[in-house]
Amino acid sequence: MVSLSAFLVLQFEPVQRKYFYVYPYHDTVMKYAEVYHVDSNLTAAVIKSESKFKHTALSHRGAVGLMQLMPDTAEWIAGQLGDKNYSLDNLHEPDRNIRYGTWYLAELEKEFKGNDVLALAAYNAGRGNVKSWMEENDWNYEFHDINAIPFKETRDYVRQVIGDRKKYRELYPE
Repeated sequence: MVSLSAFLVLQFEPVQRKYFYVYPYHDTVMKYAEVYHVDSNLTAAVIKSESKFKHTALSHRGAVGLMQLMPDTAEWIAGQLGDKNYSLDNLHEPDRNIRYGTWYLAELEKEFKGNDVLALAAYNAGRGNVKSWMEENDWNYEFHDINAIPFKETRDYVRQVIGDRKKYRELYPE
């Protein structure tokens, strides 16, 4: 059981910033959030959930870097952005990974009409899955029932990112 004093220390904002809600690459996140018109706190929350801010992260499925981009998705993004210097090796570069991931978040936000739940579900499970769920379940762009998302991993992911975004807003007001 956690003592009251330990609980209070854990609620102390500097402790939360240092141990639970770190924010390395803050300037890079801010730069691309502004360029692509994405909530910087949403990008930070995605990075926290995807890689815990480890630029060398590599998932068992092959997702790479801070924002855990799949190589085929990253290659497509590079083409959309006109980045002729893209390679799988340089996807670990924080600036490039954050640029690509933030651009992709912006595209998903546009595709799903600003609906964070659907955009985050698509970031995690793929836009094709989300489009299928929308069609099969008669969801529209006003959908917000996270519990209705059919994949547990995606439900948990969306909940986590939305909760972390709220905490980043509290700890790092812009």
